[in-house]
Amino acid sequence: MSKQTILGRVTQLAKANLNALLDQAEDPQKMLDQLIRDYTNNISEAEQAVATTIGNLRMLEADHKEDVEAASEWGVKALAASRKADELRASGATADADKFDNLAKVALGRQMQSEKEAGTAEPTIAAQTEVVDKLKSGLDSMKSKVAELQSKRDELVARARTAQAQNTMTDAVKNIDVMDPTSDLNRFEEKVRREEAMAMGRQELAASSLDAQFEYLEDLGKSSEIEARLAALKQGRAA
Repeated sequence: MSKQTILGRVTQLAKANLNALLDQAEDPQKMLDQLIRDYTNNISEAEQAVATTIGNLRMLEADHKEDVEAASEWGVKALAASRKADELRASGATADADKFDNLAKVALGRQMQSEKEAGTAEPTIAAQTEVVDKLKSGLDSMKSKVAELQSKRDELVARARTAQAQNTMTDAVKNIDVMDPTSDLNRFEEKVRREEAMAMGRQELAASSLDAQFEYLEDLGKSSEIEARLAALKQGRAA
């Protein structure tokens, strides 16, 4: 995977419009769960790729450091060889002096080569450092997106459960309104009232029948008294 591809994916994911995605989703909760899984997988892949990129950058930096140190060391060696050549030449040992001058030239050549390699690596190191910084920033954004996704997912689930409970309650209220159990209570009350009225009627009827019986007894008593008085009256006349 190239650095450009890694950076492109990280940037694209970091700029994803969550609200637009949610508006287009038939089942936002499932879509968020899938997005969280995708983001998590992409972050894992991106982290590996970024780690590799950082590793390569650190190798370049180590090589550059070695080249800089080597250039400095060859410079020291060239200076030492040149001074030795000057001492030998001053003492008349021209041949030996030439040898040390040649060594100084070789050291200077190595110094120049190391400086060239170090100079060539510097633009690459600068570019790689910029890429690594962007990748790190992109990863941080992706991790923030995952946290945002998780938060939105939890909020959505809570809202869905609340809405479901409200819908269940609304349906229950509608069913109560449709069934109207008070009508059954009214019919039962009417039945009780009829039974109470019948009982009262029977009691009244029984009471009237009893009164008639007592009146009959009273009538019988009156007739007996009249007959007794009539008998007494006749006996008085006979005497």
